[in-house]
Amino acid sequence: GVRAAAASLREDLSPRDVRVLAQRIDGAPARLLRMLREHPNSMILGTAAFWEGVDVPGDALSQIVIARLPFPVPTDPVTAGRSEQYANPFNDYSMPQAILRFRQGFGRLIRRTTDRGVFIIADSRVARRRYGPAFLEALPETELRRVKADGVAAAVSEWLAD
Repeated sequence: GVRAAAASLREDLSPRDVRVLAQRIDGAPARLLRMLREHPNSMILGTAAFWEGVDVPGDALSQIVIARLPFPVPTDPVTAGRSEQYANPFNDYSMPQAILRFRQGFGRLIRRTTDRGVFIIADSRVARRRYGPAFLEALPETELRRVKADGVAAAVSEWLAD
């Protein structure tokens, strides 16, 4: 979970002077955002709920990593109730909801045409599943690179250096 990921990242990134902040471990979203503004060389690990109502203007946000595509939880009572209204709940409700949240996540990073950033999708379903391309097609025109997990750091460093 988030706790294990934070511990691993802290071990790897603290020698590089990168501060790793984790939702629920280091504080609520408002506190984490304040800490990010005070220490720009920081990384925040947050759940999908962290996206809602979060605004990080300027250059304080340069990278977002999405661990999992943001599908609604099928067992959530609201999702279950709304899904009952559709003949094909996955295609007619869950997919549009997930794509909307995905675009919103991207929109947190790129707000203006002059903004730059790295948006990493760590969920292999975007490449393996029939519905994967729908997520990429929902993004504004942007440069896409497919990179294996062990090459992400080098690809990000190269891209940011451009």
